[in-house]
Amino acid sequence: METENYVYKKEIDWSTLMEGFTLPLDNQVIFLHNMKNFLQRGESKIIHFFMNGKTYDAKIVNVNNSVEKRKKDAYQIRYTRNGELAQALQQYFFKSMSYIKMIRESRDPKDRSYIKVPVDLREYLAIYTTEYEDTFLLEPIIQDDFQVMKKAIRGMQERSVENEIEYELEDNNSDIEKKLQIVKIRKLNRKIGENLKLLYGYRCQICGQITGEKYGSHIAEAHHIDYFVNSLNNDANNQMIVCPNHHSVIHDANPVFDWKRLLFRYDNGMEEKIKVNRHL
Repeated sequence: METENYVYKKEIDWSTLMEGFTLPLDNQVIFLHNMKNFLQRGESKIIHFFMNGKTYDAKIVNVNNSVEKRKKDAYQIRYTRNGELAQALQQYFFKSMSYIKMIRESRDPKDRSYIKVPVDLREYLAIYTTEYEDTFLLEPIIQDDFQVMKKAIRGMQERSVENEIEYELEDNNSDIEKKLQIVKIRKLNRKIGENLKLLYGYRCQICGQITGEKYGSHIAEAHHIDYFVNSLNNDANNQMIVCPNHHSVIHDANPVFDWKRLLFRYDNGMEEKIKVNRHL
């Protein structure tokens, strides 16, 4: 198993820039495997984050459910308010920081509501496992990265973009810096897809079959429901796991996806509902 496996894609908000964030666990297959018997409820321990050549300390806490009345385990990542890691994040995500500060300073001081950054301004922190125990890799994904990616895939077909992500094809038309930005987003795309494949055991969410199972193999592909070439959305809730046959049919027929009913609607009137779903 690879050492750099997907843990979480955290949208940048005020809490992340200041002191920490909650780590949802429902779909984090690899992380939960690594964390098995790791922390009992109410326990915490020191972990390490490696980001752009520097290591930062933080604390991971399995929030005490009896106190907070949670039904499931909930992990929180905590670090010193405005400490070394927080300051580093504030520098990397200065555009998000500036936007959120502007909103906070312009509203009523008593207003404590959550500030949602507009879609076209959002930035993210990608979190991966490493080969070292209790050490995780952080990769900032900033607005400029998305702009470079947007230009790189302009005019491309969705299937071609997905193949580049799936098979790690190299872009020879970009300079080194832009290549690194593109690779960073492709990597996150691919790792989220790999995590979902494990979540579904390589089973197609549409037909429920595992391609190649009788041969001792398993072949599955990640499909972006709202095409990545249009949305640049690689969130887990915009990806689904499909067999190669259904993936080809979807891209050939280009059906409409009904989010409310979780089904594909084809031009000939046929509707095909998702059979297996644990994350949409």
